[in-house]
Amino acid sequence: MEQAVNWLNGILWSDPVIYICLAVGLLFSVLTRFLQVRHIKEMVKLMFQGKSSKAGISSFQAMSIALSGRVGTGNIAGTATAIAFGGPGAVFWMWAIAFIGASSAFVESTLAQIYKVKQDGQYRGGPAYYIEKGIGSKWFAVAFALSALLAMSVLLPGTQSNSIATGLKNAFNITPNVTGIILVVIIGLIIFGGVKRIANVAQLVVPFMALAYILISFVIIAMNISELPGVLSLIFKSAFGADAAFGGMIGMAISWGVKRGIFSNEAGQGTGPHAAAAAEVSHPAKQGLVQAFSVYIDTLLVCSATAFMILFTGMYNTVGADDTIIYRGLAGVEPGPGYTQAAIESALPGFGSSFVGIALFFFAFTTIMAYYYIAETNIAYLTFGKNNKLPMFLLKVVLLFATYYGAIRKADLAWTLGDIGVGLMVWLNLIAILLLAKPALVALKDYEKQKKQGLDPVFNPEKLGIKNADYWVNEYDKNNNDKEKLTS
Repeated sequence: MEQAVNWLNGILWSDPVIYICLAVGLLFSVLTRFLQVRHIKEMVKLMFQGKSSKAGISSFQAMSIALSGRVGTGNIAGTATAIAFGGPGAVFWMWAIAFIGASSAFVESTLAQIYKVKQDGQYRGGPAYYIEKGIGSKWFAVAFALSALLAMSVLLPGTQSNSIATGLKNAFNITPNVTGIILVVIIGLIIFGGVKRIANVAQLVVPFMALAYILISFVIIAMNISELPGVLSLIFKSAFGADAAFGGMIGMAISWGVKRGIFSNEAGQGTGPHAAAAAEVSHPAKQGLVQAFSVYIDTLLVCSATAFMILFTGMYNTVGADDTIIYRGLAGVEPGPGYTQAAIESALPGFGSSFVGIALFFFAFTTIMAYYYIAETNIAYLTFGKNNKLPMFLLKVVLLFATYYGAIRKADLAWTLGDIGVGLMVWLNLIAILLLAKPALVALKDYEKQKKQGLDPVFNPEKLGIKNADYWVNEYDKNNNDKEKLTS
């Protein structure tokens, strides 16, 4: 089985795919005139605007759900494995894919808003919806929905629970079996409560843990501030093969940096749009900009925090393509959360293992919550207009089983299966957003035009020539009718 899994992973994440991910992000950056720089102030402002409704959630709640999916084991264990197999230069390529990937996140999240629907009293949307309504391909949409369902309910939860189990075993000597049971009970209580409960938990837990984690990294950086120039130099030199020790790893640095960067920030993967579609906003571009900023929070802040703690303290090992040890800073520690725990422990004795164990628990369990929400949305798409109570119940059972199983299985298999899940979605979603970029670019131009006129932008798809955006057509007509009644 492991051979088959590794073979499939090798195809999904072959070198051409890595470079295509970079190229797509760069293309969207150019087409949007680098909105990730031009609109950064607007992104922050929009993040705290908007309120929830009976059908939708606020922009901040939608971003929190998306961040729940983004800020997880990829930020702690994923960054560590990138350094272990790609060297310090992998960190630069994680930054690169985050910077250019923010434009991909804008495009996919704006599309999710444009083509969202109101289903069973709440907003639903995501790649399956915009593929069917925007491209007009039902089989393509179903293929994405099925791949997302497989990834979110079977392949990816185990990656998160495995890292939680490893972190708690290192910190508190809790056995993986016990960790698995605890996770199943807590996550079960939340996901049986629906999207509102998921949003309420996410908006409280994710910001708090992310801030605490970044603050600890600042403490460690401050304690080792004299090392900053050397660490930055090491990252940039290693990224381009200019460092003596890591010079032969440029290909591995790019590969692992991009792969782990996408695993962490999910830009272009097709996961963020599900939460983006649920937001209550007056214009699709608003939530597109908010979701673009969440990529920065994930990679440029949280992943960087992990990378700096590991590199500042030297608590890592790097292995070459032929399994030769290029750098050894730790003995007997597997790539993963153990690097981060050792880094914090070396600077703050008696604190590192427990803090990382707790951080991993909160980061990863909120990620599993987000996975459930994404899987639920795709079940809703596949069963549109039909009784879906049984499929929804079975989804919960499968996801909880995958969570438990992931906690007790080998780490390398868990990560490989997780990479396959991400790879399946990336392939399909990148094709979709390349074919369907025009409506998102038109929406951005319309948003910017209305802002220049001093207006709070509202969206009229018919005026812009965007078809099948039925929710927005009805919403625009309804708002105009309401205004006419007030003035008559």
